[in-house]
Amino acid sequence: MEEIDLKELLQMFWSKKVQIIVVVAIFAIIGGVYSLMFVTPKYQASTTLLLATNSSSNNANGDSSITTTDVTLNSKLVSTYSKLVKSNKLVRTVISNLSLKMDEDELKKSVSVTAAEDTEVIEISVKNTDPVLATKIANEIAKVFIDNIKEFYGVENVHVVDVAEVPQSPYNINHAKDIMIFAFIGAIIAVVYVLLSNMLDTTIKSEDDIEKNFKLTVLTTIPLYDGTEYKRRRRN
Repeated sequence: MEEIDLKELLQMFWSKKVQIIVVVAIFAIIGGVYSLMFVTPKYQASTTLLLATNSSSNNANGDSSITTTDVTLNSKLVSTYSKLVKSNKLVRTVISNLSLKMDEDELKKSVSVTAAEDTEVIEISVKNTDPVLATKIANEIAKVFIDNIKEFYGVENVHVVDVAEVPQSPYNINHAKDIMIFAFIGAIIAVVYVLLSNMLDTTIKSEDDIEKNFKLTVLTTIPLYDGTEYKRRRRN
């Protein structure tokens, strides 16, 4: 019985294949238009900082090699430094230095700080609709941050590994992904439509429907005859 139901289900979808394809195509087109015309492109610029041992702190023998204590201390400072990147003082300084036309909260929301787990690396990312401005802000934050660390801690243990470069493409736009998502939504809607239309359709289409719905045995059937073949022969 389950095989028959599955066969009927497949036949039902196959009979509606044109409608399903049309719905999926319409939603795919909507997804493409949405991605191209309604999504504001935003760019992300990132700079990477490294916490290294203080170059001025040598041991008694004049050896400047990194010790286990230095690594442990720097690892603990990563979380502290990550918080300082978005401090009010640093944000105000960056806004002033670059003469930005945005408030502190807006700038903070555009900045994200990521500390790689079990490492001494901090990544500062800035998102903005202007790729050049995002790059300038990221590099300026790194510069001001290093200056603040020198002021607060009196050490020079933060170094720039990678300066931010102007991004060439927006991070929030993926045309293929948007089209696939909308096409998938269209497929779901088309499937639901076919199922509902079949459930609400109570008309008798074959003898199998009579046997299934009314539990009656069909003794015979009368084929439909419109007289077309007879008329064609008579004309000939």
